[in-house]
Amino acid sequence: MAGLYLHIPFCRTRCIYCDFYSTVGEEMQARYVEALLSEWRLRRGELRGEPVDTIYIGGGTPSQLSPRLLERLFEGLSADIDLDRCCEITFEANPDDITPAYAAVLAALPVDRVSMGVQSFSDESLRFLRRRHTAAQALDAVAHLRRAGFSRISIDLIYGLPGQTPASLTHDLQQAVALDLPHISAYNLIYEEGTPLDGMRRRGLVQECDESLSLQLFETTVDVLVAAGYEHYEISNFARPGEYARHNTAYWQGIPYLGLGPSAHSYDGVCRRSNPPDLRRYIASVEQGKTIFDTEFLDADTRYNDRVITSLRTMWGLDLDAVAADFGEERRRYCMRMARRYIENGLLDVSGGRLKLTRRGVFVSDGVMADLLFVGDE
Repeated sequence: MAGLYLHIPFCRTRCIYCDFYSTVGEEMQARYVEALLSEWRLRRGELRGEPVDTIYIGGGTPSQLSPRLLERLFEGLSADIDLDRCCEITFEANPDDITPAYAAVLAALPVDRVSMGVQSFSDESLRFLRRRHTAAQALDAVAHLRRAGFSRISIDLIYGLPGQTPASLTHDLQQAVALDLPHISAYNLIYEEGTPLDGMRRRGLVQECDESLSLQLFETTVDVLVAAGYEHYEISNFARPGEYARHNTAYWQGIPYLGLGPSAHSYDGVCRRSNPPDLRRYIASVEQGKTIFDTEFLDADTRYNDRVITSLRTMWGLDLDAVAADFGEERRRYCMRMARRYIENGLLDVSGGRLKLTRRGVFVSDGVMADLLFVGDE
């Protein structure tokens, strides 16, 4: 099985924290959809005959595409993919795009899961982030999707906003819990280099949360969502039992995927490929029947390091027997030797042949995982 990611790089406005590749405006959208389908035909052989099991349409803002273009996109994909056998087809949307009519359009397509960037239920926070929806529109969007027949709805939240407190975050989380959704993602605000938010921080207009407050906000997020019955199955993701995001979970399990569109990435178990973040160049190239991407061939050390990073992100952890089978017994011993001090100080746990981050370990996961990577001769 394999995954298919389709990048839709169009946005109506840019949020101040976003560093994903996107462009503002509606020009070229029809040409772009045809280019995506052309790239699919040019590159589908990279999946080596594996059937497409999950599809994720992300962005940018996919809900900026008109119903006509969405129908064309799925019509083109259905020529080669049995969409009925896909176990998950996710569509990202902005809440203010989800009108009753647009929700009905999505419901008539093979889409079975909608992920919305709500980010906050505070209008003040939404204005700060330059989001174009209000809290009321977010609530309305969930209602519209449910009336259209969607049960698999996910929302994204952001914590660590300037001025946010555990109490104000709790209010946000409680509103999310009250919606009784199957899936919630919660991300710590990151000041990505080159974004307007980072520029504001550099000019002293906003102040980043210190480590102590960040930890309190993370613990608040986990406490509220776990108490409400959500499983903390990945660093930033919470789900009702069995309602995990299947496409993203496949990333963490090392399942091959093909990414289409500018800035999209692909992985086939042997190499990673990345498309350049340039819309016009992308369209021009594909229209000429050419693909343009950079390729990185992965040696055993890189594949081991990838396994450590992706596996430890999840509640299932790193399968040590699989490490030995795939990379040799020496590498398992190396992993456990590097993990020992983190096991002793309670940041890692080993049981049932799996190495897992503890709750305390999740908050400092980057540092823990970095020390388990293989960086040279032992």
